[in-house]
Amino acid sequence: MSMKYTTRQVDGVTILDLSGRITLGDGSVTLRDAVKDVLTKGSKSILLNLENVDYIDSSGLGELVSAFTTVKNQGGELKLLHLTTKVHDLLQITKLYTVFDIKDDEASAIGSFAA
Repeated sequence: MSMKYTTRQVDGVTILDLSGRITLGDGSVTLRDAVKDVLTKGSKSILLNLENVDYIDSSGLGELVSAFTTVKNQGGELKLLHLTTKVHDLLQITKLYTVFDIKDDEASAIGSFAA
């Protein structure tokens, strides 16, 4: 199953609800395009909801880091929300847990973005 996403706005924050697998090929390209699309529309506050992402491979991790860097370089913020246990462990093992701002609660995540 490849990755799918929906986009919604809450208090000036663009939330990408991701589902499926972020893997080499479709998943990572879909993520890249989604983030690029949001930036093109002028949104600088992006929250990736990973609640329904069941698997990320090394290519997917690279895409997450790339998305984070791209957003940061354009003066924006990218944060992660609702990590599954599998994804949480993966970020711990790869030490990427310290790179990303990770939230468990949508309301506090939205409130954490700079106004």
